[in-house]
Amino acid sequence: MDIKDFISSKNIALYMKELPVESTVDRALFPNKKQLSTELEFAKGAKKKTVALRMSKFDVATKVRALSASLDIQKKEMPFFKEAVGINETKRRELINAVSANNENLVKALTSQVFDNYTDLIDGANVQTKRMRTSLIQNGIINITSEDGDIVADYGVPANHKRVLAGTSKWSDPSADIVGDVQSFQKAITDDNYTKPTTLLLTEKTFNNTIMVNTAITAHLHSNVNATSLILSQQDYINFCKERMGLSIVFLENATYVPYENADPEPYYTDGKITLMSGTTLGFTVYGTTPEEYDKTYGSGKLDTSIVQEAIAITTMVKEDPITVDTKVSQNAIPSFERADEVFFGTVY
Repeated sequence: MDIKDFISSKNIALYMKELPVESTVDRALFPNKKQLSTELEFAKGAKKKTVALRMSKFDVATKVRALSASLDIQKKEMPFFKEAVGINETKRRELINAVSANNENLVKALTSQVFDNYTDLIDGANVQTKRMRTSLIQNGIINITSEDGDIVADYGVPANHKRVLAGTSKWSDPSADIVGDVQSFQKAITDDNYTKPTTLLLTEKTFNNTIMVNTAITAHLHSNVNATSLILSQQDYINFCKERMGLSIVFLENATYVPYENADPEPYYTDGKITLMSGTTLGFTVYGTTPEEYDKTYGSGKLDTSIVQEAIAITTMVKEDPITVDTKVSQNAIPSFERADEVFFGTVY
């Protein structure tokens, strides 16, 4: 037995295949799509035009939340993400001793522990694409930091399909005209000859801090029951949105990610923002072919590379002195947002 026979891309891929993939709103709205090329022209925005990459100066808050990727505006290629991890010295010695003793059961137990580290690499790759999708769902753009500077992936959302409320117009103000605002937002879409939005995407906290504290909506709900002192539930307000505004409410998950090592967790979604849309999808998560996958398929084939979750490349690299195995995960990915001009984005408080 040899250490590289156990720590191989194939074995890691088989291990990953058994792990469940979480079903979330962002995955449903941007299902995966694979292509051979890494050219950005396959990622579309409003009017089916190619996503525009432009230099930008982020404020501090945006900078912290921006993605970090290899990206060249001139080449017009997808962002490239990669990260690697090796086996620590203790685990390496345990593995080598188990391999030398031909103790296959112990080797399998040890490799399972090592594979947990590789799960973190795959999770990290998925965090990158999830961050892009969730940013599009709430903002219509993606912020990226690269060696060449700060870059915005602009999907061309029309200016009249975005609104930032101020003062007493903010939905957190009990006197705000939420119903009137929704009708105005919907009209902005239908006036441009697109389908009327019937789905409202927002965090549960945003819903609770706006629609559920609104004086007019609460008064309407009380007027339709026998006892005006009835305690209203969240479901009563959700039903109001459906019956009176024709809106299905979709709560965005209350999940966080760690942007870099030792950083504080950041939420994927920001409270105080709403998104109006129609239909069931907004675009695709477009994956290109990584250099490692291209070499495996069309090149020398010398790299030990396997593909997981359709497009994430796992590559193992054996080092001889000392004998160890490094594992790298890489992906070329960016969402395509073909329906960018059919969505309304609101900052409501």
